[in-house]
Amino acid sequence: MNTFFSVFIGLPAIEIFLMIKIGGKIGALNTIGLIFLTAIIGVYYARIQGIRTLRSGIINLYQNKAPIKELISGASIAFAALLLIFPGFLTDVVGFILLIPLTRNILFKYFIKGKGIENNDGKKNNTIDGEIINKKKDEL
Repeated sequence: MNTFFSVFIGLPAIEIFLMIKIGGKIGALNTIGLIFLTAIIGVYYARIQGIRTLRSGIINLYQNKAPIKELISGASIAFAALLLIFPGFLTDVVGFILLIPLTRNILFKYFIKGKGIENNDGKKNNTIDGEIINKKKDEL
């Protein structure tokens, strides 16, 4: 709960600080124009990336493959578009990082690397044990 409030208060404070600093360098109207420009370009680019990801997911479905990467990419593209709509330079930078396929794949590999289930020995294992139970249907 404490992290939520620090992000809820800290992020707008950082955004306001950056807007004041950049506005002091390039001017207030140029800063406002830059915020609108990054939002428009970002949402347009998010639309293009979303369509590409959707096409790739459909191709995977036709090939009977699970479109897991496409689902994660689609969610990150939607989050990036949301960040780009918010006014501010920090959220725009994070949004553009999530929109670029190369950086998005690097982030996926970084966060997914090493994820697995630990055995009793402390070693990681990517398998899940399960049990199959056959239930006989009622016969008439």
